[in-house]
Amino acid sequence: MPELLLEILSEEIPARMQKRAADDLKRLVCDGLKGAGLEFSSAEAFATPRRLALVIDGLPVSQPDVSEERRGPRADAPEKAMAGFKGSLPEGAVIEERETEKGTFLFATVDIKGRAAADVLAEVLPKALGDLPWPKSMRWASHEFRWVRVIHSMIAQFDGAVVPFALGPVTSGASTVGHRFLAPDAIEVADFADYKQKLLAAKVMLDPAERRAKIAADADALAEAEGLSVKDDPTLLDEVTGLVEWPVVYMGGIDDEFMDVPPEVLITSMKSHQKYFSCLDANGDLANRFIVVANTETDDGGKQVVAGNERVLRARLSDAKFFWDQDRKTSLSSKAPALKDRVFHAKLGSMDEKVDRVQALAADVAAYVPGADKDRVRSAARLAKADLSTGMVGEFPELQGLMGRYYAIHDGESEEVADAIAEHYSPLGPNDSCPSKPVSVCVSLADKIDSLVGFFAIDEKPTGSKDPFALRRAALGVIRLVLENGLRLPLKAEFAKARELYRADTDPADDLLAFFADRLKVHLREQGVRHDAIDAVFALGGEDDLVRLMARVEALTAFLGSDDGENLLTAYRRAANILKIEEKKDERRYDGAVDGGAFQQDEERDLHRGLSEAGPAIAQAVAEEDFASAMAALARLRGPVDAFFDGVQVNADDAALRENRLKLLNEIRAALGGVADFSKIEG
Repeated sequence: MPELLLEILSEEIPARMQKRAADDLKRLVCDGLKGAGLEFSSAEAFATPRRLALVIDGLPVSQPDVSEERRGPRADAPEKAMAGFKGSLPEGAVIEERETEKGTFLFATVDIKGRAAADVLAEVLPKALGDLPWPKSMRWASHEFRWVRVIHSMIAQFDGAVVPFALGPVTSGASTVGHRFLAPDAIEVADFADYKQKLLAAKVMLDPAERRAKIAADADALAEAEGLSVKDDPTLLDEVTGLVEWPVVYMGGIDDEFMDVPPEVLITSMKSHQKYFSCLDANGDLANRFIVVANTETDDGGKQVVAGNERVLRARLSDAKFFWDQDRKTSLSSKAPALKDRVFHAKLGSMDEKVDRVQALAADVAAYVPGADKDRVRSAARLAKADLSTGMVGEFPELQGLMGRYYAIHDGESEEVADAIAEHYSPLGPNDSCPSKPVSVCVSLADKIDSLVGFFAIDEKPTGSKDPFALRRAALGVIRLVLENGLRLPLKAEFAKARELYRADTDPADDLLAFFADRLKVHLREQGVRHDAIDAVFALGGEDDLVRLMARVEALTAFLGSDDGENLLTAYRRAANILKIEEKKDERRYDGAVDGGAFQQDEERDLHRGLSEAGPAIAQAVAEEDFASAMAALARLRGPVDAFFDGVQVNADDAALRENRLKLLNEIRAALGGVADFSKIEG
């Protein structure tokens, strides 16, 4: 069956936009074809720095013929209505009268012949391309059409013929060009196979997966030849793949004078500014070699390319070495006063004021972190932000914290303090390692809690997808620090301490706990933990110990997964529904004491006895944080609860008996409510 080939050739598309653009192009064109009734067997999109391409195989030459039925007016409708309906039909429509439940109506059967696929494509393609969403786009010359960069040409071929349409000043055709420098001449193409083959001959690798694999393989080969390995960096590999159409991999050298600069500085400088890959020696340490990926071939085997890149890198690393040497001329502590001139937030004061708060809060948190030395915690908190005033962090902001560690060690600070400076931003995300050293944990928690309380107090909370101050990440960081280190940290007390340090009028504690509940559900979702179990425990109120909360959630989850748990949940809902209906009808609550002398059936007596025994047992187990025993006490209620509902009529004719039985139902609700709010449990 026929094939569609589409290519848009333009100036360089930013690497970060290419994959999304290719996916969007495929989606928009495929949706348009399906909406027009044109089915196909396969579709594949490609991107290079200069072109987006799409091939769709198995398209029909025309839309399918369809038969459409249209209902008209009633058979006895006025002549004008009848004439209007008939006039709206195409020639050849068959009209008949048909009986329906609402009377006799006119019905018309219209046969619609499918349009040629090429004509449909001439409408679908420009619409899809016009709708393609770019993060940033531009107009050029006097043309109104917008694209990510200036468009040079387009291929639009279907079944061997050009699909005619225009985007701004550019009209579709059947030719493209190869590599900008190595093969810039025009190329006429017949189909996708011919297109891809001719591009390859013209020094263009169309498929980004093939370019990526070649870069990785060639880089590994060069490194192995020197007894080295390439530092794994998938993000950089993806970016470089989007920078070249014809990847040629070379190895360069780093001057020895720069090798005493911290390796993180060299790696960051090479990656951020030059897009170079770092090489490691057999011990995993940074080697004095780098990998550069060029977009061209040279007659000298790349000697000039390597020399040029080494020259540029030398200038870059000279700056880095200058900052490294200059920063160490004064102590890290001497740089802390400059934080007074750095704004944390217009409503929350300077960075120096934040450091004061974090220092006090970290010392308070230390009481809950086993092994935390308060003096070292205070020292680490005081120095944690000082490297923001260094030249190195000014040049490489992504190294904040890490450079502070190097400077702290140079000044003779302890390893604990230095590590805490480096780690206090962590964890930065779900895949980032979580600090476990006591001093690091204290400072990291204090830093995050200070930010959360401050921004919530001034009502700068995350909304929808917007979270400009990374508060979701901060809350998740607190959750991980607490749970992964098993800390019995009372969050409300720390929120109150942070609020006191801010001297804030607003108390954000309740909002923050609800926010933490949402973040905890997100954090645990991938671990298969029931989010409704988290809701059920949080709904009890007052629970701010995440370790205790998780123990209760785990016990509740296990209980709900058992037969006893399922049956008791059903019984709870039955009791809660009856009480809800009757309390609304009677405009009162049935939460008074049950009259044991008013029972008429053994099932009532057995249930009351079971509840009387279970209540204290559950309360004691919860107080002792023995949640497994609390669930076991609940499980023992299954038999009497089942028997009660099977043999007892709650809404008895006798008003006093009915009231007593409703109070017994309330005892069921209260007993289960001592463990969790079962109304939050789904399913």
